[in-house]
Amino acid sequence: MPGRTASPPRPRTPTIPELLATAGRPLFSFELFPPRDEAGSRQLWQTVRELEALGADFVSVTYGASGSTRERTIGATEQIALTTTLRTVAHLTCASQSREQLRRVVGAYAAAGVKHVLAIRGDMPGGPREPWVRHPDGLDNATELVALVRELGDFCVGVGAFPDPHPSSLDADLDARILVAKARAGASYAITQLFFRPEDYFALVARVRALGCDLPVIPGIMPITNVRQVTRFAELSGAALPDAVVDRVQAVAGDEDAVRRVGTAIGTELSEALLDGGAPGLHFYTQNRSRATREIYANLRSRLLPRRG
Repeated sequence: MPGRTASPPRPRTPTIPELLATAGRPLFSFELFPPRDEAGSRQLWQTVRELEALGADFVSVTYGASGSTRERTIGATEQIALTTTLRTVAHLTCASQSREQLRRVVGAYAAAGVKHVLAIRGDMPGGPREPWVRHPDGLDNATELVALVRELGDFCVGVGAFPDPHPSSLDADLDARILVAKARAGASYAITQLFFRPEDYFALVARVRALGCDLPVIPGIMPITNVRQVTRFAELSGAALPDAVVDRVQAVAGDEDAVRRVGTAIGTELSEALLDGGAPGLHFYTQNRSRATREIYANLRSRLLPRRG
């Protein structure tokens, strides 16, 4: 209209691969999951605000097996994207879902302005060792899911990676070949499952590089705050839980604060080893609680600030 000055265009937000290439420091990011109830929602938003204050490079929101948390995931992802300053990555799995269902979810993410999708095959309801059954109108694997997302718009697609062999095959070389196939289908970065030995991460990266693929692989770190919980997640993901880690935590198992302190020390040591070896960032599995993650971040803060000179 005459007499009105057009608003200046909003600056374009760099993608995660662009950040990896230009940030001049390792990235740091966090995984959240959608709340089940009102108490869970309060906990999630408290954690979101605490992590937002750290200036995280991005957060991701999980998507349950078989799409079991689909609506809650979409809702939480939309709210974080629309009401915070955080770059938001939406998880998407193809287990037990049709192509049309997947297209609708991607459309919902796009409508909320979410341009980053973490495309994961997902597991059957029985867990990662349950034989995979393709939905009659669905996809076979994460490689096909990457291609589908890329076909639907200008999305930046990340994928999962396995420092410990995937429990369905226990074949580390196959895992590397699959990761390379996902990169060739359009993935531009990867985030690993939780693991506890830095040498396993570096071995995975070496296998991928030997196949001629330069896909950035961000290690995923789970702070230990509960012995039973971390044991359960390790079993589900196929991650090896080293005796040295178990022994350190079990030695203080009767003291919740001591477990957190030991878990924070273990997470810090693992993170330092990864950064020393050149890992491009750290992605923390928070379980919607920020204290242990913030403590590890505080220990690493000087290493996660922009490099000068």
